[in-house]
Amino acid sequence: MKAGIVGLPNVGKSTLFNCLSNAKAQSANFPFCTIEPNIGVVNVPDHRLEKLEELVNPERVLPATVEIVDIAGLVKGASKGEGLGNQFLGNIRETDAILHVLRCFDDDNIIHVDGSIDPIRDKETIDIELQLKDLETCDKKLEKVKRAARTGNKEAQKEEIALQKVKDGLEASVSVRAIDLTDSEREEFISQIQFITDKPVMYVCNVDEASAVSGNEYVDKVKAAVADEDAEVIFLAVGTESDINELEEYEERQMFLEDLGLDEAGSAKLIRGAYKLLDLQTYFTAGVKEVRAWTIPIGSTAPQAAGVIHTDFEKGFIRAEVIKYEDYAHYGSEAKVKEAGKLSVEGKEYVVANGDVMHFRFNV
Repeated sequence: MKAGIVGLPNVGKSTLFNCLSNAKAQSANFPFCTIEPNIGVVNVPDHRLEKLEELVNPERVLPATVEIVDIAGLVKGASKGEGLGNQFLGNIRETDAILHVLRCFDDDNIIHVDGSIDPIRDKETIDIELQLKDLETCDKKLEKVKRAARTGNKEAQKEEIALQKVKDGLEASVSVRAIDLTDSEREEFISQIQFITDKPVMYVCNVDEASAVSGNEYVDKVKAAVADEDAEVIFLAVGTESDINELEEYEERQMFLEDLGLDEAGSAKLIRGAYKLLDLQTYFTAGVKEVRAWTIPIGSTAPQAAGVIHTDFEKGFIRAEVIKYEDYAHYGSEAKVKEAGKLSVEGKEYVVANGDVMHFRFNV
């Protein structure tokens, strides 16, 4: 699952990518310093994994991960191919969620592509380009569907209604995710088209060091502007946190964060937020060989969760032995959990809960 970092040139996208990923994107004070999308696999911070490692003392520990894609800056006219528009829009289309970076700090030494700081204007510039691209996609699809609808095809007639709603919304500068559609319209006709503005979005306000704890007026304006959207807003001092990330020692990094008044890196909150944005959750397997966090969509059944380990596990699924993470942490070992009668045996219909510690029985 991929989350794509988007925004205008020079708002801090590549610096944020550097902050999140061990892969280092070029970061420079000029537009288009990122030409090809950079991809980094980022560990999802999880205190539960650390606790399980402490209790089990395994040979190795593997955390859950999210793939982060740093996409070069969009400009006005990108939907018509301006700048490197078509390439950038294609890269965005391949992601599952969008991390939209907005510059929310003043600094005369760092140029802005539009000459002044206005995160709401910047947001609208990106939104309009993505909406125009979606409108182009919608028009092409609608043309085909209308032809089928005129022959009396009932499904095509329903699809035409849904697509017309999308077209009307996009023409009114409303992103697909915010258009008033029924659940069945979204599920049957819209989600499969993969409109760019239908992807879940998180607005990342890039603030200065002085605003790292409480935000600033720019952040407040962003929150007000997106109040009607189904979107999350977070703020972090991207440049400062990137500098802290360069420090070798964990204790040293924590000391600098505490000096800023932060209990953890804002990047850690962002990664967890991206994970949540993608509708993902974690379950664990725990043994002396390995303690591992596995990534599954929220709502997955036990066989589906087993299939993430190996497809044979799903095909030959018999049952799952499940321990709630809280019980594992409380009793301190699998043996003690069993003694306390807190291990449950679940079948194919069981819906996995976030944090379940699981063993699978299967037969192939």
